[in-house]
Amino acid sequence: MRLWFDLTAAAHPLVFRPVIERLRAQGHDVLITVRDYGPTLGVTQRMGLDAVVLGPGHAGASRAAKARALGARTRNAVRFARAHGPIDLAVAHGSNDLALAAALLRIPAVNATDYEWAGAQHHIGCRLARRVLVPDSIPAERFRTYGAERKLSPYAGLKEEYYLADFEADPSVLDALGVDRERVLVVVRPPPAVSMYHKPNELFPRLLERLGHRDDVHAVVIPRVAEQREEIVAHAGPSLIVPAQAVDAQSLIALADLVVSAGGTMNREAVALGTPVYTLFSGVLGGVDERLIAERRLVPLSDPEAVELVRRDRSGDGDRVRRDPQDWVDRILGSL
Repeated sequence: MRLWFDLTAAAHPLVFRPVIERLRAQGHDVLITVRDYGPTLGVTQRMGLDAVVLGPGHAGASRAAKARALGARTRNAVRFARAHGPIDLAVAHGSNDLALAAALLRIPAVNATDYEWAGAQHHIGCRLARRVLVPDSIPAERFRTYGAERKLSPYAGLKEEYYLADFEADPSVLDALGVDRERVLVVVRPPPAVSMYHKPNELFPRLLERLGHRDDVHAVVIPRVAEQREEIVAHAGPSLIVPAQAVDAQSLIALADLVVSAGGTMNREAVALGTPVYTLFSGVLGGVDERLIAERRLVPLSDPEAVELVRRDRSGDGDRVRRDPQDWVDRILGSL
């Protein structure tokens, strides 16, 4: 079969890399498109995925700009699919561009998501999909409003436990960034400032102020977009490291003493890799975070002073759970 994967955020090449590898090993033809947004293209290239850039990139925070970008990229996606068809199945993790293009061309689509409250996204992506892959921690009735309750294919655990199953940390990432191994290493992810579902986060600048001026800490801040990086660098204290290019964030997380993130994927990567993690997320909690907090694998943070800046023992494998990505392959192929 010929399958088409569209990668629109930095986590997507990580999520689909083992799936694509297995599909190709099984003889399937896989086409890949990518949105040049933040580090997404850099991560795609680092994963060795041969993707075609499909523009435009991110248009900003306003609904009007998002709508214009959605229309433009959908048209480009339709052109791509027509030029590379016939395509048997389209697959994405929340790409509305692919969902609309696939629907226009009558290509069956599979959508994956692990956050149920991104309403504008799900009213398109989940509604148009034939099958929706979700973690089993999200109650099915939360997808009823998107017309997707009966389309769900719930998988066990976290998506990060699947794509990190074969992952081993590369310590050279610390030297490349100039991290002092004698200091407490903190990995920080800013809020998704351009996402409509996320409220302004007042804790983040206070956290950077605390971490940035401690001589026993090195905090690697991984921005989402160039504008965010420029703002952080302009106010960065001497203990902050803000990479200019895409980095091996998973190795950083595995080698860190702790992670503090206002997003979702990096929180769950830390959980999957056995690294202590605090969440600054200020939106509505989804089912995944609700379960992780209840299990005390994720700690909500209301005061940056409460972050425990201590070294941890990284000699073992932590509390890692490794799950077979073939499960995702079977679910995707089983949608036809």
